[in-house]
Amino acid sequence: MTIENRQIQQPWDTDRYQNQHSFVWHYGTALMDLLNPQPGEQILDLGCGTGQLTQALAETGAAVHGLDADVAMVATAQEKYPHLSFAVADARNFQVTQSVDSIFSNAVLHWVKPPEQAVQAIANALKPGGKFVAEFGGKGNVQKIVQAVETIRQRTNLSPWYFPSISEYTHLLESHGLEVTFAALIERPTPLNDGEQGLSNWLKMFGSSLFTGLSTDDTNAILHGVEDLLRPQLYDGNQWHADYRRLRLIAVKKS
Repeated sequence: MTIENRQIQQPWDTDRYQNQHSFVWHYGTALMDLLNPQPGEQILDLGCGTGQLTQALAETGAAVHGLDADVAMVATAQEKYPHLSFAVADARNFQVTQSVDSIFSNAVLHWVKPPEQAVQAIANALKPGGKFVAEFGGKGNVQKIVQAVETIRQRTNLSPWYFPSISEYTHLLESHGLEVTFAALIERPTPLNDGEQGLSNWLKMFGSSLFTGLSTDDTNAILHGVEDLLRPQLYDGNQWHADYRRLRLIAVKKS
């Protein structure tokens, strides 16, 4: 398969992603059951990261192709799994030369705006009757964390993410010819690694844009303030827990 419309975006810290935030793909293994991949199926892993779930999907006998917007992520995935196919492309405008049976996406689409463009690209890439299976941040995801940052910074609307409700995203999918057959908003308090440093490290990895324009000293001061504010709610004395809410869904492209 050839993936077109490649774009380069700001790179992630792939070592930190793999070593400190492995829960991202560990939780994604449950999503594979909804996909139910079959041997020989053409599957696109949209937002494959460093490729762990791409490999797991390939082990079912499916022909899996990994796609991610980050050059460093794709390079790491290709190095780890040289027998698989990976490409750098943007979820908002990727194109495939041959339609696929399924598109799988874990913990990606809350980063993609405007969401309409990604849904159109997904619909275009699927065969009629093809399946789209995804999980990403839903309405209310990390709301306590974001509100704490906004309280300490005395600013609003800092969130860089797209966290839709079930009805909002279902409408978006169906307006692009994808019929939703399953959708759920799941409460998932998620333990963070690194003990006392867990929340700070999570914010540095995934929420750095919340601190745009601040010096290192100011950022660290705000991080400490956020920790103090959230400690009674999200810290159990040994480990931080992020207030995740995940939107999980299945949709089928209409014939």
